[in-house]
Amino acid sequence: MKNYTLKLNSEYAGVFGTYWMYYGIISSFCSAYLLDMGYDNAEIGIILAVASVVSVFLQPVLANLSDMSKRLDAISVAGISTVIMMVMQVGLFIIKGKSIALWVIYVLLMAWELALQPLFNSLARRLSESGFKINFGICRAGGSLAYAIFTSIIGTFVEKYGTVILPRTGLAILALLLGMILLCSRSLKKAMEQKADAVAASGETVEPEKYEEISMSMFVKRNKLFIVLNVFIMILFFQNTITNNFMYQIVTGVGGTSEDMGRIFGVMAALEIPGLFFFNNIHKKFSCSTLLKFAAAAFVGKVLTLYLANSVFMVYAAHFFQLFSFSIFLAGIVQFINEIMERGEAVRGQAVYTTAITIGGVFANIAGGIILDVSGPKVMLFVSTILTVIGAAGVFLLIGKIDKKSENP
Repeated sequence: MKNYTLKLNSEYAGVFGTYWMYYGIISSFCSAYLLDMGYDNAEIGIILAVASVVSVFLQPVLANLSDMSKRLDAISVAGISTVIMMVMQVGLFIIKGKSIALWVIYVLLMAWELALQPLFNSLARRLSESGFKINFGICRAGGSLAYAIFTSIIGTFVEKYGTVILPRTGLAILALLLGMILLCSRSLKKAMEQKADAVAASGETVEPEKYEEISMSMFVKRNKLFIVLNVFIMILFFQNTITNNFMYQIVTGVGGTSEDMGRIFGVMAALEIPGLFFFNNIHKKFSCSTLLKFAAAAFVGKVLTLYLANSVFMVYAAHFFQLFSFSIFLAGIVQFINEIMERGEAVRGQAVYTTAITIGGVFANIAGGIILDVSGPKVMLFVSTILTVIGAAGVFLLIGKIDKKSENP
């Protein structure tokens, strides 16, 4: 029986890698591109916020298509979505300045890119159903590695040739993404056929895992403290949106360039890899609540150092907190939810967490853009620091009190 484990893992990592490379084009270099097209910071913030809102509505549409359609699975929906994005990406070649058409296309591209992320995350379970072990952490770490290398390189090219190269590069990356999706789909089909043949030969029957997904009202009743915790997580992640989407303004504010920004994003992504790669090993020694507190404190350290930064070197230094913040919090909160909730509840729990981050991002994009135009990056980072301290304090106070038994008598 041919083993597809390595093949499926490598191709899944390839999907993640090309996806995060496109994220680098459309999101990380968003400010540099749109400023060059004639938009101001407030308008960029609104574009980012609207894209986040649209993605909230688009995500369940894509999920329902992959779950309910008899002909389409998650990989097929991802492939079709990529083709649609390629068509829209061509529009960026045609439009050469600030316009309603550019506004609409960019919003849709960003929204679709954001909506694809949970779809790609869910592919881990779909691929695992083929009977071969999929290591999500390592595959996701591969995505961060690809992003780290790509943003470091593309920043140099943007500085040399201008933002005109971004639409062309974006189209090439989308074509590469489509190719990786097709490869993954083909391997999955062969693996599933092989599994079906093996099951038929053995005479065994496989019963699908069943679980009850509770209503949202029941979930809130059972998990009041968890809902409050997510309000503080939303506040905590204000800085994450600010530093990701307005890094160009932060870097140029201390004398840096788009090349510096690309390298900083590269360092940031590279430092996420150890936390994702070794999280299971770390979790064996420390509880999720301890790790989440530690990551929240690291978020404070990162944004405070950015606020105090008066040079590009200090901006680099601030991002070394990324080693302990984002990746640990991301993996930790997912694991924490799975530990304190039954599977049916956990489905709601993950949705609540994702929604909280998205809503926080909407407010951060709007507020960040306005503050930048009115007062500049220093004031924006000062506000971010205060909010991060509040968010971290809420995590410290609540994370240890949340106990499934105490909330579900």
